[in-house]
Amino acid sequence: MIDLELDSYSKVTTILKDKIIVLDSSALIAGLDPFSIEGDECTVPEVEKELSPTSMAKTRFKAAVEYGKLKLITPEEKFIESVKRVSSELGDIKFLSHVDILILALALKLKKEGLNPIIATDDYSIQNVADKLGIKYASLATFGIKKLLYWVLYCPACKRNYPPNYNSMTCEVCGTELKRKALKENKRGK
Repeated sequence: MIDLELDSYSKVTTILKDKIIVLDSSALIAGLDPFSIEGDECTVPEVEKELSPTSMAKTRFKAAVEYGKLKLITPEEKFIESVKRVSSELGDIKFLSHVDILILALALKLKKEGLNPIIATDDYSIQNVADKLGIKYASLATFGIKKLLYWVLYCPACKRNYPPNYNSMTCEVCGTELKRKALKENKRGK
């Protein structure tokens, strides 16, 4: 993980020089201005849908795309499927939006092309899957994850556990909405 501070754009520019930055909508919402970073930046076209129509984030996004500072790239299906597989193994699949999966797939595509992508995001599930894929990430407004997490679903009412790829978000025994918790490290098999 690379630690970023929102009010220190010169620090961000120094750390990220000569890297390709993949912007998640959370980075734009947190106030990251694409024009404040030297180097290449990209994202997926669908990020625009996650930005409020009247927000400064949307204004920055559109200006950066219009001036060619921010490139819009759609990853191929093979990268999307790889991200879905890994996020299912970790238990993050239900907590990633379609756009989140595309962001991760784009970073994986860039990595496979020999580039060194860094995802700018405050989304913990994106960070967790990125870590498993060997992709760097940078938090802006949060501390970010400290270690790779494997999740299990559980029922807070009857305490029954479900595998992370369980097809429902309600307990089959009592009907309560399921929550997730991280498995302890000794249960991860590492």
